[in-house]
Amino acid sequence: MSWIDRVRNVLAFTPKKETPDNLWHKCKGCGQMTFMKELEANQHVCPHCDHHDRIGPAERFQYLFDEGSYTVLPSPRVAEDPLKFRDQKPYPARLKAARTSTGEQDAFLNASGTILGRKAVIGVQDFAFMGGSMGQAVGEAFIQGVEAAIAARAPYIAFTASGGARMQEGILSLMQMPRTTVAIEMLHDAGLPYIVVLTDPTSGGVMAAYAMLGDVQIAEPRAMLAFTGRRVIENTIREKLPDDFQTSEYYREHGLIDMVTHRKELRETLGQLIGLLCEGKKAA
Repeated sequence: MSWIDRVRNVLAFTPKKETPDNLWHKCKGCGQMTFMKELEANQHVCPHCDHHDRIGPAERFQYLFDEGSYTVLPSPRVAEDPLKFRDQKPYPARLKAARTSTGEQDAFLNASGTILGRKAVIGVQDFAFMGGSMGQAVGEAFIQGVEAAIAARAPYIAFTASGGARMQEGILSLMQMPRTTVAIEMLHDAGLPYIVVLTDPTSGGVMAAYAMLGDVQIAEPRAMLAFTGRRVIENTIREKLPDDFQTSEYYREHGLIDMVTHRKELRETLGQLIGLLCEGKKAA
C-alpha cells in the first residue's frame, strides 16, 4: 500500500468537526465579517463601520443595568386573537412562531433595576417579534412599565423598535396609542420623567404615539425613524427627499430629538439624566 493510500484510509476514518453557523457575522452596514464574540463584546456594534445591529430586551438589560441589579417584570396576559384574524396564516400561528424564535411572550418587555446606582424601569420593544408591532400586549406592557416606575418612584425609559400597529388586531391596536399617552400623563402627574431612546427602526403608529412623547428624546446613530415610508412621501409631494431623511442625525439637526448617542455611551448618559431629572428635583 502506498503512502497516499494510507493517508486516504486515515482521512476516511477521521470524524469531521462540525463548524457552528454563528461563529461569524456579516455587517449589514459595510459587509465586513466579524467574529461573533468580538461583536458581542462590542455591544453588537460593528468594529469596522460603527453600524448598530438590532438587539432584543435581554441584551439591552445586560448592557444598561448595573450587574445583578435588575428583575424582569412578568408579561401581562391579554386576549390573543380577539378578531379571529387570518391572512396567509392564522394570527395564533404567527404568535406561536414569534414566541418560538424569540423566547418572549410578545414584543415588549420591562425590567426594573439600577443604572449607575440610580433606580430605573426600562421597557424594550423587540423588532424580532413580528416587527415589534404594537398590539394589546404591547400597550398593556407599556402601561405596566409606567405603573412599576410610579410604584418605585423611578423614571420610565422606553426603547422603541417597531414597524407600527399590529394589523391582526385592527382598531384594538390603534387604541393603544391613546392608552399609552394617558399612561405617560400618569407618570408626569407623579412627578417622574419619561425618557425615550429611538432605535432602528421606529415607525408608524408607535412613532405617532409614545415614541415621540419623551421629556428627553435620544436616538441611536443612523436609526431609521419615520411615520410613513419615504416612497409614499415622495409620491405625495412629488419631490426628491434628502439622502439622510428619516435618520437620527436628520431628526437631531431639525430639532425633533435632543441627542444621538452611541450604544456604548447610553448607560452613562442615562445615568446622568436620571441624576439630573430625579435627584436634582429632590435637591430643589
